[in-house]
Amino acid sequence: MDSQENFSEASATEEAIYTIAIIGSGPAGLSAASRAAELGVPHVLLEAEDHASDTIYKYQKGKHVMAEPAILPLQSGMDFMAGKREEVLGTWNQQLEEQGVNILYQHAVTTIERVGRRLFRLQCANGVVIQAKHVVLGIGLQGNIRKLGTPGENLERVQYTLRDPDEFEGETIIVIGAGDAAIENALALAKQNRVILINRDTEFTRCKEANHSLILAAAKDGTLEIRYGARTTRVDESEGETPLHYVASTPGGEETIPCHRVIARLGASPPRKLVESFGVAFPNADANAVPTVSGTYESNVPGLYIIGALGGYPLIKQAMNQGYEVVSTIMEMAVVPADEPLLLEKFRQFRPEYSANEALSVIQHSVPLFGSLTRLQMRELMGESNMLMPAPGEFIFRKNDYTNSFISIAEGYVEVEVFDEAGNQSWIRLERGQFLGEMGLISGRRRTATVRAGEDCALVETPRRLMLKLIASVEAIRQKIDEVFLRRAITTYLAPKLPPEAVAELMSDGVEVRRYRSDEVVFREGDAPDALYLIRSGSVTISTDVNGREVVLSYVSAGNYVGEMALLNDTPRTATVQATVQTEMLLLKADTFKRVVAGNREWRADLENRLLERVKSNVQREEQSSGSDLIRFLMGQGLGEGTDVLLIDESLCIQCNNCETACAETHQGMSRLNRAAGPSFNNIHVPTSCRHCEHPHCMKDCPPDAIRRSDTGEVFISDACIGCGNCERNCPYGVIQMRAPAPVESRGGLLSWMLFGIGNGPGEQEGVYDPSQPKKAVKCDMCMDQKGGAACVRACPTGAAIRMSPEKFISFETDI
Repeated sequence: MDSQENFSEASATEEAIYTIAIIGSGPAGLSAASRAAELGVPHVLLEAEDHASDTIYKYQKGKHVMAEPAILPLQSGMDFMAGKREEVLGTWNQQLEEQGVNILYQHAVTTIERVGRRLFRLQCANGVVIQAKHVVLGIGLQGNIRKLGTPGENLERVQYTLRDPDEFEGETIIVIGAGDAAIENALALAKQNRVILINRDTEFTRCKEANHSLILAAAKDGTLEIRYGARTTRVDESEGETPLHYVASTPGGEETIPCHRVIARLGASPPRKLVESFGVAFPNADANAVPTVSGTYESNVPGLYIIGALGGYPLIKQAMNQGYEVVSTIMEMAVVPADEPLLLEKFRQFRPEYSANEALSVIQHSVPLFGSLTRLQMRELMGESNMLMPAPGEFIFRKNDYTNSFISIAEGYVEVEVFDEAGNQSWIRLERGQFLGEMGLISGRRRTATVRAGEDCALVETPRRLMLKLIASVEAIRQKIDEVFLRRAITTYLAPKLPPEAVAELMSDGVEVRRYRSDEVVFREGDAPDALYLIRSGSVTISTDVNGREVVLSYVSAGNYVGEMALLNDTPRTATVQATVQTEMLLLKADTFKRVVAGNREWRADLENRLLERVKSNVQREEQSSGSDLIRFLMGQGLGEGTDVLLIDESLCIQCNNCETACAETHQGMSRLNRAAGPSFNNIHVPTSCRHCEHPHCMKDCPPDAIRRSDTGEVFISDACIGCGNCERNCPYGVIQMRAPAPVESRGGLLSWMLFGIGNGPGEQEGVYDPSQPKKAVKCDMCMDQKGGAACVRACPTGAAIRMSPEKFISFETDI
């Protein structure tokens, strides 16, 4: 180890030689410098600003800084606990001084070059030149903030940071973004302003769990507004009471919002040009790609190390651990990464004799999808994923299961159940390196096939939310998943018998992605055919004009296709296709489709047979068109995302309330449906009762994971509920209640009450709620423990109450 005797202070007139030069005083750089000071290593910490940790310094005033992941221990000479921004910075500034860290402010490094086999020369913007044997780059991303990329992005009142939310009061403020910074800004500003948060996605996938809960709760209680699936079109100046007009494309159409200012928190991109000028390589041309580094944080330039957000680890605790570890590595000390024990436990059955990095190398080599990830990103991926080692023949999941994790095959193979046209079962193999679950990942829908483990099977199971985060941030992963999704959709739904080379030809001209808001027309009856449309997420209705009246012919969900009829016959569109919810389509170009069909007679014959069946069905639907408006009504109520919806035919309902009574009797005296509440149309009533959604909103943020879906589809709340109320706030249909248990005296039963008046009536409870008992969430579980099925349906004396899936709405319409 170098001795402290060689240490010399940098100045503008002399070149100093250090063992380690650390660039950037964010959490990673501070921790690295602290470790160097602790070890007595000649070092210098170079900071471009006049204060340390500029990223956190620029956090909004009073911001609560989180210490996540909670399970990860901190390994650093600098303290860090969750707390206010000012407290965190105060602690670090104090420790910088106490530990004797050699930090030089206003020393922005502009160039790094080698001047020998073991020496770097660093040029600073202020003229100072520093030499070091090793360089640690921890400059973060904040110098490369992303802008809107639309007209108006540089207007005076369009800003990309927020220092003090208390500066603004009584304003209408647009906050754009779905990450932690946007959410925290929105929450802080909403205390004294009208705030509208713009999220281009339908979920919050990139924020911390705590922020996820807070923002949904704020939207639920009306503290702020959220526009999901909205994209900025432009920002215009206005001469009215508000100085700006913010214009966005939303699922409901273009919306113009008068506002006082726009705050866009869109993250930042790596300072690629600067980093590449240092000789550092990136794995690909993706603007969001992070530099290639080894498991010890060393870049392709020997002696130059990259840590923190620039290396793909944006969380403070992770960055601080890296700073501590990289200096120990440079000084040739034994280093055990902070997450090593956690990862080793995951790999205990997979590779018990390997280190975490060795096991990660095996997985990354086996699964090409992860090939573009750095080792640091792989550690984060596996930190949240699970290793599965199923026995041969063990089912991974079954068709129509509601699980939506993403499965990668690290070793061995799995078998997927398929059926031919005659209904004969067979199994096809997916080998090592392939993955499955992309349908549920993208669309949020149930499993489309049954999968079982083969011999020597090792699988990586990754949570859906983490994969969505990777898709949003790593272009190579998004492209690969899109490609596989398209190929499997073609071979599963569109062309099961098409040879692989023909499938490749079908995809050869590229695929266009289009998004449609709820109720937006995809194409109209009479339009010229332009493409075949594969539904990647969402759903559509197909309708036609019958004597000036629109008739809904069918409902088509994600994974299926529309538009082949006009392409096969080379005629105008024979029906109108309209999105029922926010929907995403993959388009296969018309010319390519026609060319491949022409060269594959068997496929054309299959398509023509299916087309004939569809035409027959459509003719029948046109003849029985009386309930088409009902389908529109049901879809308008959001029932397209449900899997089991309770409907009441009011022409049969005698308002006896037996459905509520039976529900109460089945669930300790408390009914979980409200028959009278909810909208009606043409005698069809939608009561307030759980719809058991394909992708349940209530499950998005349940800390104890108490909300589950059974193998047969029921969404239920287990005894693990802690009463946090997140599910009640997240449910858009108001079907979850927070209730405390109340004591019920024993009684003679329903017959005793009816004949003799003994005991409580149906649904009645004696006494009041015990305030000492915590409230817990309750909701319809479809009487999953009752052999006869839902009590509300069984108790209806006239058959007015029925439960059904969206796919059955069409047939239901013809029966009314």
